[in-house]
Amino acid sequence: MDINLKNIEVKEFSQLAAKKAKKTPILKNCIRAFLFGAGFCVIAQIFKDFIMYKGVSEEDASTYTTIFMIFLGAILTTFNVYDNIGKVAGAGSVVPVSGFANSIVSPAMEFRSEGRILGSGAQMFVVAGPVIVYGTVASVVCGAVYWILKMV
Repeated sequence: MDINLKNIEVKEFSQLAAKKAKKTPILKNCIRAFLFGAGFCVIAQIFKDFIMYKGVSEEDASTYTTIFMIFLGAILTTFNVYDNIGKVAGAGSVVPVSGFANSIVSPAMEFRSEGRILGSGAQMFVVAGPVIVYGTVASVVCGAVYWILKMV
C-alpha cells in the first residue's frame, strides 16, 4: 500500500491509523487495575490493623496509614520500582495515595540535576499541582453547596 502521506485526507488517515493501531485489552487492563488497587488497599489495611493492635486509636491509625502509604510510594519511586508496577497495574497504581506520592517524587528525581531550587523544588508539583488546586477548589465548592443546602 503506497500512500503519499502529504496528500492524504483526514478521513483516510484516520482509517489507516485505525487499521495499524494496536487494540487495547480494556477488560484485562481493568482487571489488573482493580487487583493492584486492591493490593495497595490490603497493604494499607494490614498496616492499619497492625498498629491498632499495638494500641493506637482508629483515628490516629488512619493518619499513620496514610503517611505510611505516601512513604511507601515515595520509596518505591526512589528505587524505580513504582514505575514498573505502574506499567503492569495501570490505573491501579495511580488511584491510591501512593500514586500521589509517585507523582511528586518522579519529577523531583528527574529534574534533580538542575539543582535543588529550580530543578527538584520547582518541578516537584508539575503533575501533582493541578490535582491539589482543583481538588481544593472542588472541596470548597462542595462545602459551599453543602452549607447552602443545610441552611435551607
